[in-house]
Amino acid sequence: MTMTNAFYAQSGGVTSVINASACGVIQTAREHPDRIGTVFAGRNGILGALAEDLIDTSHESAEAIAALRSTPAGAFGSCRYKLGSLEKNRHQYERLIEVFRAHGIGYFFYNGGGDSADTCHKVSQLSDVLGYPLQAIHVPKTIDNDLPLTDCCPGFGSVAKYVAVSTLEASLDVRSMCATSTRVFVLEVMGRHAGWIAAAGALAASHGIPVVVLFPEVPFDQPAFLARVDALVKQHGYCTVVVSEGAHHPDGTFLAEQGTRDAFGHAQLGGAAPVVAQMIKEGLGHKYHWAVADYLQRSARHIASATDVRQAYELGQRAVEMALAGHNAEMPTIERISDSPYAYRIGSAPLDQVANHEKMMPRDFISEDGWGITEACRRYLLPLIEGEDYPAYRHGLPVYATLRNVAVDRKLPAFDLG
Repeated sequence: MTMTNAFYAQSGGVTSVINASACGVIQTAREHPDRIGTVFAGRNGILGALAEDLIDTSHESAEAIAALRSTPAGAFGSCRYKLGSLEKNRHQYERLIEVFRAHGIGYFFYNGGGDSADTCHKVSQLSDVLGYPLQAIHVPKTIDNDLPLTDCCPGFGSVAKYVAVSTLEASLDVRSMCATSTRVFVLEVMGRHAGWIAAAGALAASHGIPVVVLFPEVPFDQPAFLARVDALVKQHGYCTVVVSEGAHHPDGTFLAEQGTRDAFGHAQLGGAAPVVAQMIKEGLGHKYHWAVADYLQRSARHIASATDVRQAYELGQRAVEMALAGHNAEMPTIERISDSPYAYRIGSAPLDQVANHEKMMPRDFISEDGWGITEACRRYLLPLIEGEDYPAYRHGLPVYATLRNVAVDRKLPAFDLG
């Protein structure tokens, strides 16, 4: 059988476990040398394909690829770049075919979130529309946990663990000092439209911590919020606020909106935590501190969830198996069987039902008053943060992989991305 090469790329905001999926893809491909030749990685995501900036992963040792499983961030570089429609951007798709044909690529694995699923779905149509045989499989990844048709998304469990632990530890600090110092701690977490990450902060409430969560799914009510914070401070001496970056006013305006847009066209958010902290200062006069978890939450491989690492690897592995079985325009998914004991199986979903769809927090996961989570949400979250998968340490620091990332010789003329 003629060998067919594969293209793998990482897209969007990276996570502490996206490289575990890369490990799953590459190791599984290497197990089928009669079916898959070389796995090329795109340097900086889909841009690597368009610019013919490919990395030959065959130059990496088995040990280096295995080390990806415990290495955070994107080993091959990522990007925020969404392909336009075939009608308006036909030259880009024709360029992809030129690059794929020049390098014998018949498999396309795109590792990312919702916008990446859209790109993967568009690329999957190349075979029919432009007459090039290609199988495209989307490997799910997003800390926002907002992809539909999958119980959870790789990257989320580790962020949830980081936020839950950070909320608990910072709250204990505040509790220690509240008699004479800080009364309110505000922690801002990611989550533009879905409050899954913010919900994880509410897990600290099981340790007796008074927590107020601001979800994107619940329009912000400033008078009610200040009354809630004040009541908790009077009762406990302190409280912690976990605010999603996507918290918004009833008219839809984000608390932190800057008036600018990112590369995907989304509103750029500039910091909900200082906005909320200022409200508390002006409305209640309580002493406060605030922090923005930002990149810390998504890069914290040292405290990654073992469940998350395992699932990230398995979905990369299954993506290759699906491609070898002839699947196209699909995404491997997590299907939960039970909460306790936690059990799941790997399923699949068609990309036309995944791309451009978002999964929000169910209302029955948010407490009736809108400030916390329900027991059903707690049952959902706890298995996803379960277990520790520590990287190796040397001299007190984690040992992470650095790949050689040997470039493939270009065969085509340069391409203008503009």
